[in-house]
Amino acid sequence: MSDNVKTSGSAAATRLQDLSANPAPLGLLGFGMTTVLLNIHNAGFFEMNSMILGMGIFYGGLAQILAGIMEWKKGNTFGTTAFTSYGLFWLSLVGLLVIPKYGWTAAPDSGAMAAYLFIWGLFTLLLFFGTLKLNRALQVVFATLTILFFLLAIGNGTQNKGIITVAGYEGIICGLSAIYAAIAQVLNEIYGRTILPICPTN
Repeated sequence: MSDNVKTSGSAAATRLQDLSANPAPLGLLGFGMTTVLLNIHNAGFFEMNSMILGMGIFYGGLAQILAGIMEWKKGNTFGTTAFTSYGLFWLSLVGLLVIPKYGWTAAPDSGAMAAYLFIWGLFTLLLFFGTLKLNRALQVVFATLTILFFLLAIGNGTQNKGIITVAGYEGIICGLSAIYAAIAQVLNEIYGRTILPICPTN
């Protein structure tokens, strides 16, 4: 009788090292720079124009969607949800402004815009609780963005230009905080040490 050689043991698990770049700075810059420019408009410095719409489509919109897809590849549920959602927010906002110009449907009235901005504020508030496990820089970004959405919801709902102007200045701060969080990650990685602190909570 021939001997039967049996191999036993647990299957070896293969761990693949992820060498892809951190997509968060791209997403944060797409959000932050577009937010600053839109809110300079809200603060009353210039009219709505194609510069804002172009940024909303390509950098605030598409760049954040790409960052969200890359975060999905890294297994980052928070990053995927946030960047993809806010990228689509910018595209939807451009749609709200442009679609009525082509006569496809009526422009949203003040109540509809208030509801639109409120639901995004609620979404952002819920994501803010996730940042409590991440870092202080993102906490500032999401806290100021929550305030921004609610201010804009109130301002648009009541047609109060003063509130929208205040929201504009607050939105500039929000956008700058996102730019800071992005550049901090880029510089800290390049130099291999903390150049700009983001203060991780873990």
